[in-house]
Amino acid sequence: MYKHALFLNPYIESSDTSVMKLFPPVGLEYVATSAKGLVEKLTLLDLRHEKELCDPDKLLDFIKSQGVDIICVSMIWDRQYEEICRLISRFPEGIPLIVGGYKATEKTEDLLNGNPRIDIIARGEGEETIREILMGRDLEKILGISYRKNGRIVHNPNRPIPKVDSLPTPDRSLRRSIYSLALNGVDVMGLTFDSVLSARGCPHNCKFCTFSLNPLGQRRTYSARSVESVINELKQVTAKVILFSDDNLFADTHRAEQICDEIIRQKIKKRFIAQARIEIYKRPRLLEKMVKAGFKALLVGIESPHDRILAQLNKGFDSAEVRRAFKVFNKYPMHISGYFIYGNIGENKEEMLYIAQFAKEIGVDSIACNKLRIEKFSPLRELAEKTPGYHITEKGELYSDMYSHAALKKIGRTIKFSFYTPGRYLKILGKNLFVNRFFTFKEIVLLFFTAPRLIAGSIAREARKGRLADSLKRTFVRNTA
Repeated sequence: MYKHALFLNPYIESSDTSVMKLFPPVGLEYVATSAKGLVEKLTLLDLRHEKELCDPDKLLDFIKSQGVDIICVSMIWDRQYEEICRLISRFPEGIPLIVGGYKATEKTEDLLNGNPRIDIIARGEGEETIREILMGRDLEKILGISYRKNGRIVHNPNRPIPKVDSLPTPDRSLRRSIYSLALNGVDVMGLTFDSVLSARGCPHNCKFCTFSLNPLGQRRTYSARSVESVINELKQVTAKVILFSDDNLFADTHRAEQICDEIIRQKIKKRFIAQARIEIYKRPRLLEKMVKAGFKALLVGIESPHDRILAQLNKGFDSAEVRRAFKVFNKYPMHISGYFIYGNIGENKEEMLYIAQFAKEIGVDSIACNKLRIEKFSPLRELAEKTPGYHITEKGELYSDMYSHAALKKIGRTIKFSFYTPGRYLKILGKNLFVNRFFTFKEIVLLFFTAPRLIAGSIAREARKGRLADSLKRTFVRNTA
C-alpha cells in the first residue's frame, strides 16, 4: 500500500553535550525494523541529530520532496509535548499519520480531540500494530489502536503484549547519524554509543515505578531474549559503549552470568553500562564476571536514605542494606551511579537534603535526583489522593501545600550542588580514567586538546553574530536548572 514510510523521533536537543543525544531511539528502531518488507523505502529521522530538519519548514519540504506517503511519530516524554503537537498539525494532508509511544498512549483522547491531523494512535508496544497497518488490514480488526469513525473516537481492544524474543532486533543500517560525544557537531573523543535491549519488563513491584506498566494499565511481565540472540546482537554492534536498556539486566542472575561468560569467551571488547538493583551485591561471582566482561558503570536505584520512604515505595530493602551493598560495590572497579527520588509523600525538607550526605557516606560515585511522579496507574496514586495537602497535576507531577513546584525545584538544585563539588568531579574523572578505565588515556587527551578549541570557536562565532550574551545566558540557565 505504501512506498515510503517515515519514522520520526521529534525531540530536539539544543545542547551538543546533552546525555539525551548519546543513545539512539531504540524503541522507535524496533518499530521501524518491524515494518521492513512492507514498504519500498524506510527513513528513520532522529531530530536530535538532524539540525537542518529541526526547522519545521525544511522538515515539511523533506517529506514532500522524498515522496513520503505515511508518517509514524514517536511521542514518549512530557517535554516538548506542545511543540510536537504544533509540528505534526502542519504535516501535509492526505498522508496517513500514526502516532505512538508512551505519552501518545497516555494522551490518546487529548491527541485525537486536539489534533485532527492524527489518523491513528498506536497504543502500547507498536511492532505488531505497525505491520498490520502497513499491510492494509481493516482498522476495526487491528488491536491496540484508536482512531475516528463517524465523528467519534473508537478504541479497539488492547493488544496482548508479545514475547520480546519474537521481535526482530533493530536494523542499525537505518540510522543516519553516529551517536558519539560531540561538541559543535564534532566528535571529540572517538567514543561511540549504542543501546541493546535484552529483556522487557521487571519482576519487582516498586510502587513508584510504572516502567513495567503501560499507560493502559497492562503490566509488562518480564520477558527475556535468549542469551544467544543477545550475544549475536552485541557482536554486530560497532559502538564502543553499550547501554543495556533493560529495567534490570540482572533480574535473572543466572542468565546475567551466562551473558558475561559469553562476552568473555567470545572476546567481545566493549564498555557496558547497565541498570541494576542493589541485591546483586550478594552475588560476588557475578560482580567479578561483570568486571572481566567489561561492565564499567552501574545505574542503581536507591531512591531514599530513609527506611520509612523505602517501605512506602516498596523497595524491598532498607538503608542498612544499602550501606552493606555499597561496602561490596566499592571493592570493584565500576562507576556506581545512584538514582534518588525526593518530594515523597510526607517527606520534609531536611529529609530530602540528606540525600547528598547519604550518597557521600555510602561512597556512590554520582547521583541523579528526580521529583516523585504519580502516573495514571501508579500504586501510589491512592495514597497521594488521600493524603491532605498533596496534589497531582495532569502531567503526574506531585506537589504539596508545603512544597510547591518551585520549592521542590530549589531543593533539587541544593541536593545537586551539595553533592557535586569540584573535588567530586575530579574524583569521578580519576576513577573513570585510572580505576575502571571507562575512558582511555588517548580519549581524554583528545577531549582536552579538542574541546577548548571548539568552545573558543563557538564563542567567536557567537560574538561575530552579536549573540554572545544570549548564548552565555542560555548556557548558564541550562546548566543551573
